[in-house]
Amino acid sequence: MSLTRNAEATASRTANSRWLELLARAGFIGYGVVHLLFAWLALQIAFGSSPDDGDQSGALRTLAAQPMGKFIVIAIGVGMVAMALWQATQAAVGHISEQGNRRTVERVLSAARTLVYGWFAFTAYRVVSSASSSNSADQQEDITARLMESTGGRWLVGFVGLVVAGIGIGQAIYGIKKKFEKNLKTGEMSAKTRELARKLGMAGYAARGSAFAVAGALVVVAAVTYDPEKARGLDAALRTLRDQPFGTILLGLVALGIAAFGVYCFLQSRYRKV
Repeated sequence: MSLTRNAEATASRTANSRWLELLARAGFIGYGVVHLLFAWLALQIAFGSSPDDGDQSGALRTLAAQPMGKFIVIAIGVGMVAMALWQATQAAVGHISEQGNRRTVERVLSAARTLVYGWFAFTAYRVVSSASSSNSADQQEDITARLMESTGGRWLVGFVGLVVAGIGIGQAIYGIKKKFEKNLKTGEMSAKTRELARKLGMAGYAARGSAFAVAGALVVVAAVTYDPEKARGLDAALRTLRDQPFGTILLGLVALGIAAFGVYCFLQSRYRKV
C-alpha cells in the first residue's frame, strides 16, 4: 500500500508541475499546427494533387521540409511528450472530481490520449531523424498484409478496424454533444470566445471523427476482402471520400472541419484545464 501511495504522490506532484503545464499548453499549439497542415493536405487530395500522405505524419513531413521546419517539428515533439506525460498522470491519479464508474471511464480515456500523444511524439522523432524511408500509408498496408497471412491475423485486423471506427464515431458524438466544453475554463472566456470555441470544437471533432470512422471501416473491409491496399489509414479514408458522388465537396467540408479543430487547439492552449 505504501508503494502505491508513494507512486500516486509522485504522479500527483508531476501533474501539478508548472513546467509540465506550460509544455502541455505549448503542445496544444503544435497539435493545432499539425491539424492545419493536415487540413491543407486533405484539400490537396480533394482537388487531385497531394505531395504526401493525407494524415498527421504527412503533415509533419511537409512541415519538416520547410526552412527551420525540423526545429519546429522537434518543438512539437517535445510538446507531445509533455501532453503524453500529463495524460498519463491523469490516467494514474487524475479526474478526482468524478466519482465511481465515471472516473474510471475518464481515466481510461486519458490512457488512450497518452498513447495518441506518445505516437505523435514518436512520429515527430522519426520525421526529424529520417528513420522512415517509406510513407506511413505504405507502412500500414505492409503491416496489414503481413498480419492477414493468417486467419487469426485477419480477425485481428478486423477488430482493430472496428475499434478505430468506434473511436471515430465516439469523437463525432463527443463534438456534437459539446462534451469538450467541460474541459475548458469557460468561466474565463468572453461570450464571443465561448461561442467560437463551441463552434470550432463541434466542427473539429465531427470532422476528425468522420475521417477516423471511414478509416476504420476501410480496415474492416480490407480484412473481409483480403485487400491490404484498403488499409492505408487516414490517407485512404480521405481518398475514398473524394471518390464518392460530390466527393470533392464532401472532402472539402471535412478539411474545413479539421482546420477548425486546429484553431480550436490554439484556444485549448489558453483555456484547457491542465
